[in-house]
Amino acid sequence: MDLKDFYFKLPLETEPIIDDTTLRDGIQMPGLAVAPKDAAKIAQLLSEIGVERIELFHYQEPDKKAAKLIQDLNLDLRVAGWCRAVKEDIDSAIQCGFKEVGISHPVSDIHFKAKWPEKTSDAILTNVIDVVEYAAKTYGLRTFVHGEDSTRADWSFEKRFINAIAEAGAECYRVCDTVGIGLSDVNAPLPNGVPAKVVAIKKETKIGSIEVHAHDDFGNAVENTMAAIKAASGLFDKVYASTTYLGIGERAGNAETEKVLLNLYLHHGVGKFEGKTSKLKQTADYIGKATGYVVPPNKAIVGDYGFAHESGIHTHGVLNDPWTYEPYPPELVGNTRRLTIGKQSGKGIIKHKITEFSGNTPQDQTVAMVVERVKEIYANGRRASLKEEEFKKILRSLRLLPENNNNH
Repeated sequence: MDLKDFYFKLPLETEPIIDDTTLRDGIQMPGLAVAPKDAAKIAQLLSEIGVERIELFHYQEPDKKAAKLIQDLNLDLRVAGWCRAVKEDIDSAIQCGFKEVGISHPVSDIHFKAKWPEKTSDAILTNVIDVVEYAAKTYGLRTFVHGEDSTRADWSFEKRFINAIAEAGAECYRVCDTVGIGLSDVNAPLPNGVPAKVVAIKKETKIGSIEVHAHDDFGNAVENTMAAIKAASGLFDKVYASTTYLGIGERAGNAETEKVLLNLYLHHGVGKFEGKTSKLKQTADYIGKATGYVVPPNKAIVGDYGFAHESGIHTHGVLNDPWTYEPYPPELVGNTRRLTIGKQSGKGIIKHKITEFSGNTPQDQTVAMVVERVKEIYANGRRASLKEEEFKKILRSLRLLPENNNNH
């Protein structure tokens, strides 16, 4: 069987660009932090997997140091500074050497009433236009504007907002699904219908390109990100996907960079990721260690158990043909197949492991004897899979391995 038998079936008529915000939104997750040197290494790994733009903070000294280290690497990706709609933030981005910025500003009445109850929408808009012109026209920065809480915004105001920032010099508008309530269904209406939002922006505004930034409060961040990309197909020349590696970020996090990337490559045949997916697991492991985030073992694509098989039915299938229970080879994403022994293990995996460690194919009677020993362990309350050394100990006790055997 070949990957082509099932994948590369849905080509896109737009260029999707991954705009990773791990080093901005990602590290806003409670309890996470990253040292400047590690931030630079993360940026390098993101570049190697095909990320084309990243977003950084630049206010505290460690952030400024990280920004400098990253820019000194001259990576094959664009580096943007995240700003609020205040000129001081733009000044800080310029001092850090950024050539582009993302200006974040709310667009929903919920935010306006909570943050600026005394201001009119016109006064709010005037300030944003002023800051966008300052960045884009006064200093010539490539400027994105992030519409915070777009999926709860009144469209008549948001439309005015997008046209105003386009005239002020912004090249891209980011639809922010700030509380994760976006709906991916093409029939879902504004404001929270993601495809409807993409279509309306194309039809009723003058902005050149769009971006989607989805939060995962309902578990739909990847779904909504892909929905925006598909809706942009045939409408926009390019569409940006703002994601974080492993989905880290505020509250329930964001759309995972690795999931969006692999979906774009395998399901939509986005060729620029070819040959780059083999570093997805390495990138996940590094980000986990560098930030203090514990990667869930069952995390899709990059988790340690992403290709682990333990139950009898699964291990029997995978031993005969990995395609039975694996959608693509683990090597494609830099992961590893793991055949483990536990409560659900059958004769097939135990026979395979005895052969692997002893170099000899055991007789059925021997296999049955080992199966019984394993069952005894789990009958006494064990829950975790057996470590290799524990399984070897069983084999030694049954004289199937010499006492000093260290084979792997």
